[in-house]
Amino acid sequence: MNNLEQPAKLWTKSFVSLTIGSFLLFLNLQMLLSSFPAYVKDKFASGDFTVSLVTSVFALSAIATRFLTAALVRRVRRSVLLFVGLGLAAAVTALYIAASSVGSLLVMRVAYGIGFGMASTIIPTLVSQIIPIRRMGEGIGYFGLSTSLAMSVGPMIGLNVMKQYGFGALAVTGAVTATMIFPILLVSRSIPPEPKRQPAAAETGTTQPARKAFPVQLLFPALLNVLLSVTYSGLLSFIALFGQSVRLEQVGLFFLFNAITIIIVRPISGKVFDKRGHAAVLFPAAASVVASMVVLSMATSMPLLIVSALLYGLGFGAIQPTLQAWMLRSTPREQHGMANSMFYNSTDLGVALGALILGAISSVTGYAVMYRYSAGFMLLFLIVYSLVRMINARQSKKYASM
Repeated sequence: MNNLEQPAKLWTKSFVSLTIGSFLLFLNLQMLLSSFPAYVKDKFASGDFTVSLVTSVFALSAIATRFLTAALVRRVRRSVLLFVGLGLAAAVTALYIAASSVGSLLVMRVAYGIGFGMASTIIPTLVSQIIPIRRMGEGIGYFGLSTSLAMSVGPMIGLNVMKQYGFGALAVTGAVTATMIFPILLVSRSIPPEPKRQPAAAETGTTQPARKAFPVQLLFPALLNVLLSVTYSGLLSFIALFGQSVRLEQVGLFFLFNAITIIIVRPISGKVFDKRGHAAVLFPAAASVVASMVVLSMATSMPLLIVSALLYGLGFGAIQPTLQAWMLRSTPREQHGMANSMFYNSTDLGVALGALILGAISSVTGYAVMYRYSAGFMLLFLIVYSLVRMINARQSKKYASM
């Protein structure tokens, strides 16, 4: 049997190990990200805008690091970058308890962003290398589920651990979670060999090939992901404080019920996207997020909080993988690394902007009204998406009639 006839195997030891590693990395992030605002406000008596900086400086440093990592990967072994990033993220997580001021904590958040940015760039790159070409969409879908699950259960775990045992225990738990990635990857030998590097033009005497143009088709779905991530930032940064303001002690359950609907809707939305395109997913899913934010703004009891969580899981769980699949499908395989980088960077940018913008809004209006403004970002999502679809449809008709 030749290579072309052999079945394309997806569930290899390397794929499973890297997916678990990605889950643990994002779990480390999400456990602490949701708990930092309440911790900073209580320990340092900070205002909402200062609290939002804890999220924003991390996200911005992670974005900058991803661009730098993309350049370094041509000169430094990927395994070195990965383990340096993981080590930095784990070490800084453990050191959070030593922060004596907001300034020192912000410096640590920048350092953590550097480590997380390196690791979160290398792991998806390694995964895209080992997924069979014929099963790229399916493989990325399953791999991305690790991120969605971490984003859903991580905040709940973090809020509960901090409530029961304090921030120190949470920092240690986060550091152990990140450290667990090392033995998983090393024992399973999940890191594929380095690709052969092309010799420099000066060595071969050939003319250096022109650099490939930036895939501008990624900008629109990336913009939509920024708008979605603004709403998620409002949940991460302020839901614990919102729960305190309306006296909901188990506000962390939001993320549990959110996770339930994400697990249910993600495979369904992927099949709908494959058969009917992104519009069939994005319109109803965005409306679900709008409804979730409105219900949350009125939540003074657990039933309303749960309804909001279920609605958000339906919308977020459908939109995020659809946008990532859209970006991957619109680029050739050799640019999938750039597409993944754009996707994760747009997520971090939305989280950073959301923490700053919604933090400023909440300091004036309160958390309930802030979530109504958050719903406004998803209304903007629907408006922008509809307008661009109308413009594209008119252009297609114009070219068809020529």
